[in-house]
Amino acid sequence: MELRHLQYFVAVAEEQSFTRAARRLHVVQSGVSAVIGALEKELGSVLFDRSPKHVTLTGAGTALLPEAHATLDAAQAAREAVRGSQGGLQGGINVGAMTGVSLIDLPALLGRFHAQHPGVTVRLRLSSTGSAGLGQSLVTGDLDVAFLSLAGRTPGGLTTRVLAASPMVLVTPVGHRLAARGQVGLDELADEEFIDFPPGYGNRDLMDRAFAMSGIRRRVSLEVSDVSTAAAFVRHGLGLAFLPAFAGPHSQDLSVVALKDHELCWTLAIATSSTRRPSAAVRAWLELVDAFVAALPGMD
Repeated sequence: MELRHLQYFVAVAEEQSFTRAARRLHVVQSGVSAVIGALEKELGSVLFDRSPKHVTLTGAGTALLPEAHATLDAAQAAREAVRGSQGGLQGGINVGAMTGVSLIDLPALLGRFHAQHPGVTVRLRLSSTGSAGLGQSLVTGDLDVAFLSLAGRTPGGLTTRVLAASPMVLVTPVGHRLAARGQVGLDELADEEFIDFPPGYGNRDLMDRAFAMSGIRRRVSLEVSDVSTAAAFVRHGLGLAFLPAFAGPHSQDLSVVALKDHELCWTLAIATSSTRRPSAAVRAWLELVDAFVAALPGMD
């Protein structure tokens, strides 16, 4: 049995597909099938139930999965110990982040990490599919760590830590009937059109759940993927928008109104997979993020 056999096995188990596992491993599907077949032959057990639409673990596969993870983690730790003895961290990490989030100065953070660990390559991926897409990429192993927004719950398979929180506010055109109000309740918004982010973004999921729990049906007429575009649509009278207070636009033709009766906060968290041991480089990144965030004013 080779480490490669276990790597392929874990990829198929997590992707639940030979095709997606091959894409993740950057090999042809026939190669993945051949390696899994060889592993099953060596172990004398079928590891996957195969059907045209689904690939699921058998009892033997379920028993092997945690041991495969432990073996791969031990091999990674051995590599890191050797690299560390040669001076400095080595390797690479894949970092995911949402577009248009200014709470974390990513260029500054990346620059500081590079200065401290020049032997580590950081590959940054900005997500256009929101926190849901980032979380899925962590689970599948496409990302090692990600900044994402939670809507009050932690997705399965992830370990998360909240870095900052910001209350949600309502953004209206300056001439809107609610613009001069200090606060507004959700029940006063039932007849309004809204501009919001697509489902899967933390702020969208947070507000959808708040309206649903209040028994109010909300109409989202336009979906955008960044704060500035949402503000521009509001400015032209196409609807109202909920944004985190830190992103509330400072403009004479827009008003920011607080929400009453609801403590709705957008949260920024850092997340890793709960099923894989973080590498030394990922642990160094997490430590630097903590120090970086602690030094920023108002990040609580």
